[in-house]
Amino acid sequence: MLKSKQPSKRIFSGIQPTGNLHIGNYLGAIKNWINLQEEDDCIYSIVDLHAMTVPNNLLDIKNSTLEVAAAVIASGIDPKKSILFNQSNVPQHTELAWIFNCIARIGWLNRMTQFKEKAGKKKDNATVGLFSYPVLMAADILLYKATHVPVGEDQKQHLELTRDIASSFNTTFNKSLNKDFFRLPEPIILGPAKRIMSLRDGKSKMSKSDISDGSRINLMDDKDQIHLKIKKAKTDQYPIPDNIDDLDNRPEALNLINIYASFSNKSVKEILQQFSGKGFSQFKESLSDLIINDISPITKEMKHLMNNKDEIVKILIDGSSKAQEIANEVLIDIKKIIGINFKD
Repeated sequence: MLKSKQPSKRIFSGIQPTGNLHIGNYLGAIKNWINLQEEDDCIYSIVDLHAMTVPNNLLDIKNSTLEVAAAVIASGIDPKKSILFNQSNVPQHTELAWIFNCIARIGWLNRMTQFKEKAGKKKDNATVGLFSYPVLMAADILLYKATHVPVGEDQKQHLELTRDIASSFNTTFNKSLNKDFFRLPEPIILGPAKRIMSLRDGKSKMSKSDISDGSRINLMDDKDQIHLKIKKAKTDQYPIPDNIDDLDNRPEALNLINIYASFSNKSVKEILQQFSGKGFSQFKESLSDLIINDISPITKEMKHLMNNKDEIVKILIDGSSKAQEIANEVLIDIKKIIGINFKD
């Protein structure tokens, strides 16, 4: 008899511990997590095993994990409302990933555009981990029978793969169950902050790997740094229009307005009405103040937590125990279904 239950709604989301988090990470993922935890059953993971696909991350992966955990907690994720843990503390993730490796098809993985982008022209030198990490991502989600996953544009394809793997598992073992074991997870499409672009190039995503620190607002930046970076952010010589269509071919202007919309929880239309006809110098002052008011308390709490890392470790260990209780039941059921559980 199977023990795991299908929740009516459960959200799973993960964030890689790449360190040096910026407002793109905050607006694109963390802020959405905070809103979701108020109403739903949420499981949030710092996916440190995924970070291993980038060799440079291996040297500082533990500290980066603690830093990301500090940012998530400081931003408002409440361990009493949500499960927060680091992936490597729950070994069922990798065990299920291997089972799914035996279900997924090479053709499915060959279609993953992120592998092509990250591997570039040196595909033969790319690691197997980089190629197959979408399978581990599927395991992350399905291990908790998650029903919904917050995704941006660059993750939609991976959720489709997760659905393909779940569907293939259901089809393969339907005869022994007479019902689907996995419910196909649905995407939660993120709002206007799903892609925050570089302050220096409105066509490139804000990234910690950008050699220019001025291209991003880091969560650990102080007030003076934020003011200076916004002041120097690339725009153009034209005033702010009153119609969003007039922002076509003005990517830097649109990016700053989108950032303002994300921090203010206003629509782009409202912001254009507020600043219509004005130059960007005045707009940038308002944007700086808006970011500082939101980010400064987070920065302060992050610094406190990073000076008291035992607090972070305890939260992650407690979260891992809660996650493992769910994961263990699901994995035992999966083993029973496929016939490799010998304990009962």
